[in-house]
Amino acid sequence: MMLCRALRPKNLPLLFHKPKVNPCELWGAPFGSLFSTHIVGDKPILVRDFIHSALYDPKHGYFSQRSKSVGVLPRAIKFNQLEGRKGYMKYLDKIYKESEVSWFTPVEIFKPWYAHGIAEAIMRTANLSVPLKIYEIGGGSGTCAKGIMDYIMLNAPPRVYNNMTYISVEVSPSLAEIQRETVGEVRSHLSKFRVECRDATDRSGWGDAEQQPCWVIMLEVLDNLPHDLIYSENQVSPWMEVWVEKQQDRETLSELYKPLQDSLIKRCVEIIDLGKKHDSQSSAILKAKSVWSKVFPKPQRCWLPTGCLKLLEVLHEVLPKMSLIASDFSYLPDVRILGERAPLVSTKKDGSSSDYSSYLDARGDADIFFPTEFWLLERIDHYCSGWLKLQKDMSSKEGKKRRTITLDTSSFMDEFGLPSKTRTKDGYNPLLDDFKNTKFYLSVPTHNTV
Repeated sequence: MMLCRALRPKNLPLLFHKPKVNPCELWGAPFGSLFSTHIVGDKPILVRDFIHSALYDPKHGYFSQRSKSVGVLPRAIKFNQLEGRKGYMKYLDKIYKESEVSWFTPVEIFKPWYAHGIAEAIMRTANLSVPLKIYEIGGGSGTCAKGIMDYIMLNAPPRVYNNMTYISVEVSPSLAEIQRETVGEVRSHLSKFRVECRDATDRSGWGDAEQQPCWVIMLEVLDNLPHDLIYSENQVSPWMEVWVEKQQDRETLSELYKPLQDSLIKRCVEIIDLGKKHDSQSSAILKAKSVWSKVFPKPQRCWLPTGCLKLLEVLHEVLPKMSLIASDFSYLPDVRILGERAPLVSTKKDGSSSDYSSYLDARGDADIFFPTEFWLLERIDHYCSGWLKLQKDMSSKEGKKRRTITLDTSSFMDEFGLPSKTRTKDGYNPLLDDFKNTKFYLSVPTHNTV
């Protein structure tokens, strides 16, 4: 998962992304035309399946082709030795040129302090009377896992560290090996750490449900989960689900609209409650809107985080007592694709990056990543816990099953981290002052049961 926006790090304070690929490698064969005949077969496919193939197809997907290199800093940045913002950006420019990658994740740039902040949040909330168990979805280079285990080893009672388990669920075999090497730098960690190479959204890979409390960490995971797209002709027309099909020339792709029938899409629409007609809207107002839509019809497009819904449905089923920490983009600038929650689709050719204006142009040669609406993430979380479903029954007095909070990255790190460690000489602190388009989401179970 990476954001190919520029070779220079000047945009880094606003945008970061997980560098699972080397953006500076030259392109080989005309990749798009090669993959275009494979990504969509003779039958139409849903947009989420198109996106999944474009990103994760084992032979032609974006990550499969470009997952050889991850952005790993050889040593931690000594922020206290930098003069200020100018010195920080100059240092970043230097390490980017040396590493030949476009982006490092914040957990890498601010190691070990970023991971230590997450570990502190866990330590303050976890029930330490039971063995600590942590799952990380998409662990990248293993920097987060090592940082958390280091912190617990140094700051928790010995029994907590000695009895803990850290499981990385990683779909990439090459990244799984890098994680083992990173964590293995501290030999005592290895007996407590393991990588499971599998897709976290696949229920069958989890086995039986686990009834013990545990933690799940997802850093920059939600943005690359497949989304679906729905469309309506105007403001009052019903929503239609969007499919992708080949044109007669077998090379051009186009959209096909069908009535809502996919169960995952319908559940996501239900959660968002797109079709809700508020009681306060009189019939006269609704009639006026209908007339307006006919005079000034405006097509509507809405992207649905169905991949997130599928993942949380699985996690709530197999880990019903999990506590969750997720961090991701809260918005993306300069998006050219239409629709609410639309993605950035970015590619790099001959050393320069460019954004596509249509997701259909991404046929294995481009990253596709979405902003996270954290209010919607919270609704999905409550839905998958079973609480929102209960609210359909007006007689239900059942309380929420999750306690949740969304924090800006700066607020999270100010509360749980050690901001003094990432402050430069003149007081500038990139961990608190930058990354304005990212947030943390924390969700823990309550004692309420069905």
